[in-house]
This record gives sequence, structure tokens and C-alpha cells, in this order.
Amino acid sequence: MHDISENVLAAVNATGVPFEIIEIDPAFSDTAAFCEKYGFTLEQSANTILVAAQKYPKRYAACVVQGMKKLDVNHAVRDLVGGAKLSFASAEETKQLTGMMIGGVTAFGLPPDLPLLIDEPLLALDWIILGAGTRAAKIKIAPRALEKIPNATVAAISTPKTP
Repeated sequence: MHDISENVLAAVNATGVPFEIIEIDPAFSDTAAFCEKYGFTLEQSANTILVAAQKYPKRYAACVVQGMKKLDVNHAVRDLVGGAKLSFASAEETKQLTGMMIGGVTAFGLPPDLPLLIDEPLLALDWIILGAGTRAAKIKIAPRALEKIPNATVAAISTPKTP
């Protein structure tokens, strides 16, 4: 079957929102490759990205943003996280903090004290595809489920990607 952790499954189930697990080839877990291979759009895809404050004490936040948008790290996100300059967390930091590899990170099952920022435009969609905590699967779910995650805040945290 799939190798989604019990922690992630419990967190998704706790939302009470119906969902679907889509098993995928781990080689296509990155958003653009996944969309191309499996016929989904970047608009319906969501990335969960970990950011880190560059100054001590190091603070982290997880952000969920549409696949065709860019996270506004040093403006909108910085203001919500507390003013320190931010950078993207490394793959090693992400794995250590969440237990998930880049390409599989999901908003579900994150540490309960980790702030979660949800990009407001996601909530207008009927459903989204996002990581499942593993590179071998994705979760298809209504984006309103994200609001049910403890420590979640909805805000405008993205800008359009420039080609």
C-alpha cells in the first residue's frame, strides 16, 4: 500500500474532511514534475515550505502556497513570523524538524508548536494536491482542511512567480 506515516494520517483524519491518497512514483514528487506526469495543474497543487529565521534563537514556520506562486518570504512571511530575516530551511533542517523529505512535506502531522501559514488564495479552490509526508504519495483534499490544523493562520503570503 502506501508508506504514509500514522502521524500524517491521524492529522488528516482529525480534520474530518474527506481526502484521497494518490500513490506516485517518488521520482516525480516535486510539484512541476508531478503535475506534468499525472495531469494536475500548478494552480491545484500546493507546496508546504519550511522557512527559518536567520538569527538566534532560530525559529521556524511552515507555509502552504500554490504551485504557481512564490512565497513572499522577506515581506509577508517575515512580518507574520516576527520580523527577523528569513531563509528557506535546508533539506536537512526540514527532515530533522518534520521527519519529511523535500518533495513530500505536508502541512499535516507537523510539530504542534510549529506555526503554519496558509496562503489565502488556496481557500478559494475546491480541492488541492499536497504532499503526504512521503515522496511516494500526495493528498487530494479540500483546502479548508488546512484551517483545522492547530497553529494555522490564513494570510496573503505569496506573489506570482516571474518566468
